[in-house]
Amino acid sequence: MGQWLSRNIVEPGKLPLLLALAAFVLTFLVTRVITRLIRAGKGPFRNISPGGMHVHHVVPGVVLTVIGGFGAVASGRHGFGAMAAAVLFGTGAGLVLDEFALVLHLDDVYWTEQGRKSVELVVLTAALVGLVLAGFLPFGVNELTPEELHDRGLVVVNVLINFLIALFALAKGKPRIALIGAVVPFVALFGAVRLARPGSPWARRFYRNRPRARRRARVRAYRHDARWEAVRNRIHDLLAGAPDR
Repeated sequence: MGQWLSRNIVEPGKLPLLLALAAFVLTFLVTRVITRLIRAGKGPFRNISPGGMHVHHVVPGVVLTVIGGFGAVASGRHGFGAMAAAVLFGTGAGLVLDEFALVLHLDDVYWTEQGRKSVELVVLTAALVGLVLAGFLPFGVNELTPEELHDRGLVVVNVLINFLIALFALAKGKPRIALIGAVVPFVALFGAVRLARPGSPWARRFYRNRPRARRRARVRAYRHDARWEAVRNRIHDLLAGAPDR
């Protein structure tokens, strides 16, 4: 493990990225725990409301992201400065994306259905950064053998193909399966080859003159939602907290 870490993370200068990802995920998890405790009225935590104005945690998140981002540009990829900047950036990004839905809607939708977009985006961001971090890219790694170059090339090609398949699933109106498929190989293939959901970009473009396909898409979407909506809501409630009813 130590040799892999040194060769694939430290040597190519990916250690700041690893620290940023760890800070990002940890900040998101801690923030969700604290906000749920505040919502339940438990523990010592309270909302920050100087002068009666509620300060959302996206505000310090933006500040930390700016400081960490400029610090990372100034410090390069090695040294204590780079690592400190990476932690600040990851922490700030975790706070910002935890309230992404608030920024998107310009409204306090944290505990609503719309607020679940924040959790989905955080998971997607962490997954994509994890792929970049663990990807067997040859850049920055010295003295690779021909076999190592071949193996790393196959991994890169497979990741790119899998990501393209996930984009097809996304275009067909299936963001959740595209999200999972961006990380787990070939999961998105199920969404990419099946009928698009009504109202998706794919349906608007390719089903416009196909009434039979539009009808089948509506029926399939209805049956799918009736079967899986309750399960999906339970998973979302577990991760993000139950929305206000």
